[in-house]
Amino acid sequence: MAVDTHPDLSIDDAHAEAPTTLNEAAPRTLSLFDQFGFWGNVGVSLLGFSGAIAILAPYGVQPLSMAAAVSAVVVGSVLGGLILGASLVLGARTGAPAMVLLRGLLGTKASFVPTALNIAQCLGWAVFELVTISTGLQALTSGDLPRWLCLLLAGVVTTALTIRPLGWIRALRKYVSVLVVFALVVLAIGLLRNPVPALSGSWQGFWLAVDSAMALTISWVPLGADYSRHSRSSRAAFAGGFLGYGVTQIACLVIGLVALAQVAQDGSRIFDLFIGLPLGTLAFAILVIRETDQSFANVYSTAVSLQNLRSSLDRRVLTVIIGVLTTALALTININDYANFLYLIGAVFIPMSGALIAAWIRSQGRGWDTSEDAPARPGMLLAWLVGFVVYQLINPGSIAHWSDFWTSVGTRAHTLGHPWLSASIASFVVAVLLALPFGSPRPIRSHRSEMPAASNSHT
Repeated sequence: MAVDTHPDLSIDDAHAEAPTTLNEAAPRTLSLFDQFGFWGNVGVSLLGFSGAIAILAPYGVQPLSMAAAVSAVVVGSVLGGLILGASLVLGARTGAPAMVLLRGLLGTKASFVPTALNIAQCLGWAVFELVTISTGLQALTSGDLPRWLCLLLAGVVTTALTIRPLGWIRALRKYVSVLVVFALVVLAIGLLRNPVPALSGSWQGFWLAVDSAMALTISWVPLGADYSRHSRSSRAAFAGGFLGYGVTQIACLVIGLVALAQVAQDGSRIFDLFIGLPLGTLAFAILVIRETDQSFANVYSTAVSLQNLRSSLDRRVLTVIIGVLTTALALTININDYANFLYLIGAVFIPMSGALIAAWIRSQGRGWDTSEDAPARPGMLLAWLVGFVVYQLINPGSIAHWSDFWTSVGTRAHTLGHPWLSASIASFVVAVLLALPFGSPRPIRSHRSEMPAASNSHT
């Protein structure tokens, strides 16, 4: 998977920007270091620090020991990183964004279903990020800045970054990455200078914790090709995602685990803990400002996903509308009520990732139809659906009524209560096995027939 099959989709212009519609070729301007910087920054999230509680204390089982929790972080990040990296390769090979890639897996009309789910999750996470940024700004200013002003500032900056997305990614690599590394080192040293309370726990919920770490990584699969389509090579796309995201997610989650141990697992106190460390205010300020890369990615990918529904839509107009919408939602709704729904949507894409990768491997990318009239592929739909059902039978989630139904079915099927069983791994493997027989090459046209070819000087 190291040789690009569509080299004619490249543009040799270091300052080229992302196309405004799907009817234009994707410039191939992002180097390995650009992508390492982008994914490395995305792997660090303020939500991740407090979100590490899902790894330290999985729902329904005894909390993990620190050794078990750290091991789960590493295993889950590596497994999830391999899946993310593979999806990035597909974007680099085809020049197609993530939801357009699904036309080749499911058919164009069927791809509208995961597209709608991805739009919903991107909007939800974008609102979450704006709220998180505003909370961080208020913590830095001791509440002197009103919440509405912090949210408005975060929304304006996020929207502005989406106008020139590739320029922002290159800026991350040049100017921001070093500061983020500095901030993580400051937090790690500051936390480790304090005694870390001994955590009495077990390994019983190890695979549940692995699920949580994998889910964080795989949540980026439905967005990944939106950026790797601009990669200069498949190798750079894979390495940038697997190494860049994996290393920083592990660092972020481990710092979160140590911080949670020091605040008696009260996630609401983590920001205050960070600010109280030596140079902690500076480090935390860097991370708060940089958190806009998370909201940027969600707003931008919402726009690119909408283009799968109508290829002529202008992403610049879309991102402005979406930026205004997410800011308004952050100002008016209680986003915490939406959290469980977002996790359910994330579970949808784990088996879909398995089906996508299996189909690509079986076909070797030949006949991968991403045109606007790509036919439906019922076998792939079945693999996706069965994989999703397997996930729910093992991990029903916590949405009222929905969770009750799957808990009832899982109890009768004896799929619940097995701490050694990972819902993410099981659903992914089932989807792969079911998709492989249906993944043979098809003699149909590819996405590049829909787009004007661009000049290329890359080998």
